[in-house]
Amino acid sequence: IQFNNSSSEFVKVLRKRVNGYFKENNLSKNNNSSMILKSIVMLSMFFLPYALLYIINFNFFTYLLMWVVMGFGMAGIGMSVMHDANHGSYSKSKTVNLIMGYLIHFIGGSATNWKLQHNVLHHSYTNISGMDEDIDLDPLMRFSPDQKRKKFHRFQHIYAWVLYGFMTISWALDKDFQQLFRYKRKGLLKIHKINFSKSFSFLICSKLFYYGYMLVLPIIVSPSWWMALVGFFVMHFIAGFVLAIVFQCAHVVENADYPKPKEGGNMEHNWFAHQLHTTSNFASNSRLFSWFVGGLNFQVEHHLFPNICHVHYKKISPIVKKTAEEFGLPYHSFRTFFDALSCHTRQLKKLGIAN
Repeated sequence: IQFNNSSSEFVKVLRKRVNGYFKENNLSKNNNSSMILKSIVMLSMFFLPYALLYIINFNFFTYLLMWVVMGFGMAGIGMSVMHDANHGSYSKSKTVNLIMGYLIHFIGGSATNWKLQHNVLHHSYTNISGMDEDIDLDPLMRFSPDQKRKKFHRFQHIYAWVLYGFMTISWALDKDFQQLFRYKRKGLLKIHKINFSKSFSFLICSKLFYYGYMLVLPIIVSPSWWMALVGFFVMHFIAGFVLAIVFQCAHVVENADYPKPKEGGNMEHNWFAHQLHTTSNFASNSRLFSWFVGGLNFQVEHHLFPNICHVHYKKISPIVKKTAEEFGLPYHSFRTFFDALSCHTRQLKKLGIAN
């Protein structure tokens, strides 16, 4: 697929203005003290309750509460720490980015697969069916009008909310293995100079480590083995649900486009314009929400500048919006997260009944 190189004036002006903001204010595009503090908070939300499981003899409800907090901590690490690091925007240091990016292995995922799915496929080919795996996740869901509709999709706006909770469980169990083999068949590993044998061996070891410390040990030390299983499931369900609704509300909504390549694989717009047509912001005025979701409510800014740490998105968003409007390009944004969720629900219903 080749993106159109026309309208490059918009790209030049936007880059100049955004770069000018950082230069004029003498700011780094990477982390700052607030980002470091947030990282400490998110890591504490996950690892502190985990440590308390071994120290304090909780009753069932307090024990379960620890896993609930870990679920939100897991989502927070994914959105606010690991996400920036694996984009290379957390720090100027590649070593720091590598270390913080590898936190994904502590919450059941794979840095290698995540970078290929998210950085390469999703960010390069946003909302293009067959290329963007974020909208090709599951045959049970229809996220694009270019995907085949099945009869049960008419109910997807109802059952989606349950399936979303299983996202990270699938991720931790089988998805990473399926992805690694799929990327090998597609030649993605070769293109990005990733050794399959080493990656596969590391993936097995990381999964054994994850299930060892996150499931086996809690089963051994918990008052009852089933309490650990229930807690583990609750943690994953919360994390999966939070991650899914935040990401899906950015792209699977009524105002987002689903561009198709023309004959020869050429796209209508350039890559920057493509991101504006396929991406939406939401709840940009909610500081607490934006803090927790790692600035992912500023999806437009994130897709245009994934190399900039999310703590800067709110400040550069007026620049992006103004420049887009000047060049007659869309800037999609929902006032609240509830508005985005409602629009996502309507889109699921629409995609479930329309061919």
